[in-house]
Parts: sequence; structure tokens; C-alpha cells
Amino acid sequence: MSTTDVEKAQSLLLNQHKEKHFTAGEVVRDIIIGVSDGLTVPFALAAGLSGANASSSIILTAGIAEVAAGAISMGLGGYLAAKSEADHYARELKREQEEIIAVPETEAAEIAEILSEYGIEPHEYAPVVNALRRKPQAWLEFMMKFELGLEKPDPRRALTSAFTIAIAYIIGGIVPLFPYMFIPDAGRAVLASVVLTIIALLIFGYAKGYFTGNKPFKSALQTALIGAIASAAAFGMAKLVQG
Repeated sequence: MSTTDVEKAQSLLLNQHKEKHFTAGEVVRDIIIGVSDGLTVPFALAAGLSGANASSSIILTAGIAEVAAGAISMGLGGYLAAKSEADHYARELKREQEEIIAVPETEAAEIAEILSEYGIEPHEYAPVVNALRRKPQAWLEFMMKFELGLEKPDPRRALTSAFTIAIAYIIGGIVPLFPYMFIPDAGRAVLASVVLTIIALLIFGYAKGYFTGNKPFKSALQTALIGAIASAAAFGMAKLVQG
């Protein structure tokens, strides 16, 4: 069988076998970060102000201000984190490229060492090493991935992360503040906020567990428990300070 026939057979097998993998991990991670903080921080703030006997209008104003500030802060944090990751990749790429030119034998030996860790014998990996040495770009990409464990980041990742986290934070933050928009009495509004937010935390926790591969029901209970503890602590602290 010729090389062309082998390639055709491989291509046919790959087309017949389509693996279903979840590939939106970074976006899901950003949504989880934004929504989880958006649900818990304004929730705790509103509960704390309710414990201090603030009016619904004051709680709503403070809550909206917090959501706006939190969304900007969280979005900026996501942007800087993704930007730092991209800058780190660029620095390591340049360094690895220089090493391939300056000390090719050492870099080739590193390929051999990497492959030997997978149980591949010298007579088996030698052709692979030689093939990569003939293809500098493939060689560079191999070293970045298998020596340094770095994947090339999406150039739009920083902005995408910033907007995703910020929007998710706003969506999460609106939930605990929603009752204060329609219920003037803060005492009744906080009860409605607690119920609404716990339900939202349960739903969010379930979805988080589902998409991250954890047990959805366990994740739902854990997420709701954390939110409840945060709000109860804030409410109790406000009552304690108030005296």
C-alpha cells in the first residue's frame, strides 16, 4: 500500500469516527467566575444592608453601584490574566526559537527525552526526531506543547474573557437585587431576595457541575450553601455592628 493510500485510509477512519469533546472550557470558566461572584457578592451586600435596616431604595442603589464596579473590576482582572498568559507564551516562544537555532543538538536531545518518557525506544523515536529537525516550525510547536506544556492562546482571548466575565457578573448581580426593585419594604424584599437567589444558585450550581463534569446535584447544593453562608454572615455582621 502506497503512502497516499495509507493517508486516504486514515482520513476515512477519522471522518467515520467523530469524537464529541467539550471545547469551550475557557468560556465556561469565565461564565462560572462571573456568575458565581455576581450572585454572591451583591447578595451578601444586600443582606448586610437589610440587616442594617436600610431602605429598599438605598439597598438597590448600593447594589447597582456594586454590580457596576464589580463587573468592571472582574472584567479587567480577566483581561489582565489572559493578556499575561499571551505575553508569557510569546516570551517562551521566542526563547525556544532562539534555542533551536543556537543549540539544535541539545533541543533534539530534549525531543528524544520527551518521547522516551512515553516508553518509546531510541530506534523508534530517532526517525521522529530527524523528521522534526527538518521542519523547524513543527519542531518549535512540538517543544512548546510537550516540553513547556503551553498551548498557543487565542489572540482575542483577553477581550473575550473581559466581556464574558463582566456580562456574567452583571447577570448574576441583577438576581439578588431584583426584589428590591418592586418591594419597598426591605424586610420583605430580603426574604424574596434570599429565595430567588438560592434558587438561582441551585440552578447555576447544577449547570456548573454538568458542564465541568462534576456531580450536578452535589455542585448545586455546594454552590447554594456557599451563597447562603455569605449572605448570612453579612446579615449577621450588620446586625452585630448596629448593636
